[in-house]
Amino acid sequence: MKTIGIGVIGCGFMGKTHTYGAKTVPLYYDNLPFLPKLVGVCDVNLKAAQQMKEQNGFEFAASDPGEILSRKDIDAVTVSTPNVFHREQILAALAAGKHVYCDKPLAASYAEALEVTDAWKKSGLIAQVAHQFRCFPAVMRAKQLLEEGRIGAIMSFHGAYLHSGSIDKNKPIGWKQDKAMGGGGVLFDLGSHILDLLRSLLGNFTELFASTRILYPERPNAAGETETIDADDSAWVLLKLPCGAQGMVEASKIYTGTNDDFKFEIYGDKGAIRFDSNLPNWLEFFDNTKSEKALGGERGYTRIETMSAFEKPGGFLPPAKFPLGWLRSHVHSFYNFCNSVYTGTPASPSFDDGAYILKLLETAYASAETGSWKTL
Repeated sequence: MKTIGIGVIGCGFMGKTHTYGAKTVPLYYDNLPFLPKLVGVCDVNLKAAQQMKEQNGFEFAASDPGEILSRKDIDAVTVSTPNVFHREQILAALAAGKHVYCDKPLAASYAEALEVTDAWKKSGLIAQVAHQFRCFPAVMRAKQLLEEGRIGAIMSFHGAYLHSGSIDKNKPIGWKQDKAMGGGGVLFDLGSHILDLLRSLLGNFTELFASTRILYPERPNAAGETETIDADDSAWVLLKLPCGAQGMVEASKIYTGTNDDFKFEIYGDKGAIRFDSNLPNWLEFFDNTKSEKALGGERGYTRIETMSAFEKPGGFLPPAKFPLGWLRSHVHSFYNFCNSVYTGTPASPSFDDGAYILKLLETAYASAETGSWKTL
């Protein structure tokens, strides 16, 4: 069995999530020919890194990423830091010969994304962006239906990623509301996920028109000081496909009553599909080829039971009939990365995919500033 030594850079929320993925891949997938092994963990806060080491079985903790990258027993690193640090850390990891698993978005700007993508292609190493929403069985089933032509010609679509965490104007801001840290606002944070998901299902877009909103122009920081806000709380993006279909993506942290609501709908001439992450075990499918009859016949949305039905070697723990949740999609995303490292095959979503999303994000902000459609 091949051991894949893992180094985690960043001990925040996503660092813990990636650590969970690395630790649990061997439990969720049967008879693997590889074993992810937690070797080193790094954070600018050494105390946090040491706590991660003690609680999760890492061999060492560090405050300098160089200590991770210099280790010969570390084959791959996860970059789980604020966006502004991604470029520097990815380039250093590739230069050190490490495979890279990076949290979204790939970088703080499209120019930086092109730079790291160029370095990755020259390195010959495996690189993946953590757009884990692709990894729900229901989403993978949606892709199957689209590829099989069951939806037919696409006519329209809608995607949304909604939170309510920024409604309180007295809540202290974090780095994601600081463009100097590469936060970029809600479009970067949440919009990057839903844009990647729709693009993975529908392909590239041709044009877009965007609008953004800052709910409160001033908010307190962690120290209680008032800061001027330049990061958006809500964003709306109209998009066009080459076939002429149009749709909308919405990202917001000011939707009262929402939690982590991720959803999409795609409408074609033969059928329609819709998914809601609050009901993650089902994909809803409407077959428009069935005729209308008295009393309804068989016409209507069907809930396809996807549950935990991952393809082998997954799907045995928990069994395919058991429900799943948000973390399970992260585990499958990390499994895909490790499998690519083991087999030497390209990972997906790739750094090219990540760069395309940053191009979309920057084009959307340009559209919002000018109030005009932009060509992609």
